[in-house]
Amino acid sequence: MLVPGHPAGAPNAADWANWLAATPPALAMRANAWLYPAVEIAHIAGFAVLVGAVAMFDLRVLGLGRELPVRALARHLLPWSAGSTLLVLPTGLLLFAAEAPDLAANRVFLLKLVLIAVAGLNALAFHGGPYRAADRWQERAPPRARAHAVLSLLLWLAVIACGRLLAYV
Repeated sequence: MLVPGHPAGAPNAADWANWLAATPPALAMRANAWLYPAVEIAHIAGFAVLVGAVAMFDLRVLGLGRELPVRALARHLLPWSAGSTLLVLPTGLLLFAAEAPDLAANRVFLLKLVLIAVAGLNALAFHGGPYRAADRWQERAPPRARAHAVLSLLLWLAVIACGRLLAYV
């Protein structure tokens, strides 16, 4: 990707982060005393819905709420997680843009991004694997499905921890 105003060749990450921090949305995020906190509140609210929906589903896979059919619960919760992602992604990008140079160099932020990617891959592996046979699960989900659920809960807890640690590192 070429950064406008950057000489030919691939820019490094610091160049890209500095360019992003100079864009009008990033400047607005830093210039308006209320915009950054409003975007952060929207980000956290969306993230609460996302992780809440994922956690409720994972807990069902682990055996809680057995009276709720897994597929029925998925039909209810997955749209909430998908919809909240439509709030979390743009607000997260705005928050990142406002502090791009600092965050791009922050190991906790980079760890948070890796954990989110791994959580996404875990969800894809779950839905492409054990979940395909959810109608045939008896009393308990199979061990592989439960392992995905435990991993999911741990990953999202770690993402939350990284998000909070960003205020302190």
